[in-house]
Amino acid sequence: MTIITVNAPKGRLGLEQRRELAETLTDAVLVPEVGQPAPAARVGFQVHFVERERDMMAIGGRLLSDADQDLDVMVIDIAVMDAAWQPDIRAQVIERVLAALAAACGLEKPSPAWWVNFRVIDEGSWGSSGGVLSALPLLDGGVFTEERAKAVRAALGV
Repeated sequence: MTIITVNAPKGRLGLEQRRELAETLTDAVLVPEVGQPAPAARVGFQVHFVERERDMMAIGGRLLSDADQDLDVMVIDIAVMDAAWQPDIRAQVIERVLAALAAACGLEKPSPAWWVNFRVIDEGSWGSSGGVLSALPLLDGGVFTEERAKAVRAALGV
């Protein structure tokens, strides 16, 4: 299970950009997580777009509404289930997310004021469908490559 929350100033992302990002941000995390673009795994991914008024966001101690320039600020929060999230995999996800945002916004490179938080939710700390979830039952569903399933089992100590 993965939740990607994009916090942006109101009006920064149009409908078509959100449509594109719903898919590309999902892929940005899904492929490194399971090792392949597995359509069956997509249902476990949610993307939330949160718009904030410019007077509800600040950078450098100043509200965006008071800034002399039109700062391009976004914070992307990625929450994932405990699994094999080695630093190189986390870096790959963060780079893919920033690249997807830049592409959707028609920019050559991401804004330096776009920040990504990558959070791993501890095993036993994620719930849905009336109970606690674990990555372990998902490993036998065929969405993880053999290499990624092995890495997840090792990371979870099984």
